[in-house]
Amino acid sequence: MDRWTDKLLHREWLWGQAEGLWDFFQKGFVDPSGGFYDLAPSGVPLDPAGQVHPIHIAARAVHCFAIGQLLGRPGSSSVVDHGMEMLWRQHRDQVNGGYFWSVKGGAPVDGNKQGYGHAFVLLAASSAKLVGHPLADQMLGDITEVLNARFWEKQFGAIAEEFTADWQPLEGGSYRGQNSNMHLTEALMAAHEATGEGEYLSKAKAISERVIGQSARACNWRVAEHFTADWTLDRDYYHPNEMFRPAGTTPGHAMEWARLILQLWVLDGKREAWMVEAAQGLFREAMGLGWDREKGGLFYTLDWDNKPAKRMKLWWPLCEAAAAAHWLNELVPGDWEADYRRIWDVIGSHFVDRQNGGWHEERTEDLKPSYEIFPGKGDIYHALQACLIPLYPATGSLTKAIRED
Repeated sequence: MDRWTDKLLHREWLWGQAEGLWDFFQKGFVDPSGGFYDLAPSGVPLDPAGQVHPIHIAARAVHCFAIGQLLGRPGSSSVVDHGMEMLWRQHRDQVNGGYFWSVKGGAPVDGNKQGYGHAFVLLAASSAKLVGHPLADQMLGDITEVLNARFWEKQFGAIAEEFTADWQPLEGGSYRGQNSNMHLTEALMAAHEATGEGEYLSKAKAISERVIGQSARACNWRVAEHFTADWTLDRDYYHPNEMFRPAGTTPGHAMEWARLILQLWVLDGKREAWMVEAAQGLFREAMGLGWDREKGGLFYTLDWDNKPAKRMKLWWPLCEAAAAAHWLNELVPGDWEADYRRIWDVIGSHFVDRQNGGWHEERTEDLKPSYEIFPGKGDIYHALQACLIPLYPATGSLTKAIRED
């Protein structure tokens, strides 16, 4: 089967979508007082007066508009500046160190220190370094020190999850999660590419071996989300915030890991066979168990009997699936193209908002509008990367590929 990524029309369509996403967010999501607004489906701020700014949104904005700056997109540098100032001046705890989860008006609303948020600060600093931002080196050094001193657990080869503002373990330090470690793996590889320092890559590999090489392999390449402090799988864990801590297993995270593990396979240079085995297993299990064969799209979560639990269709699992299919197409012999096309067909038919711009973030099981988990359009990160990753060879992170192009 011919590859869509070799077709001029497909490539132009992806470029057009990327440009549309940049335009949609840039015109409405910058809060002049700092941070970035969540947007309503129409593109206006959802709650400009009451907006609380979580750290990962600012960090992702820096990363995505640094990509725009690398590509020569005018206006991108001002968004990078805005996001970096937000991270450094408002989210950074200048008394106890580390970075607050959310702030409003320059003061912390949730002062806890989350591994998830710190992972994205590392990603933002790494991307900002590539465009020569004046705060990048200072932030990169600071976040690296915090991760090493406060979060990294050498005995497990992964990070702890969360602390109070003054670094007391939340809930007695009893919880460990794969989601924060997965995004730290992404950020560690980006930091390695930005600096050339091998320790970042060693940590990325350690996390991957624990979360995927051990845990996901033992679960037939399903990605378990929740663990106890000693990294024992906790199948019964439940948290009401299923945006960040969904119960059961998540096909979308399996897709994300399929790409990340192949990226590690490329960067590490040792070409360890288990990584390719894992990428194929993760992708095939996610498509086999998570894809809705009747209506299309990926179910958000599955229970431990492999039945759909949260049956809504979100945009980000499809974004990660498209990127993973491209990487498999690039590096692993097999029939990945049919799935690549199937994924983009659902995105193009049901998630691209041709009326208002941007992409819909949530649909019901039958692909109707829904706002149960995501109230509007709050995040450019997943969709932008999904559009750009297939335009480049699988040689490393997106920023690395752009610089080498």
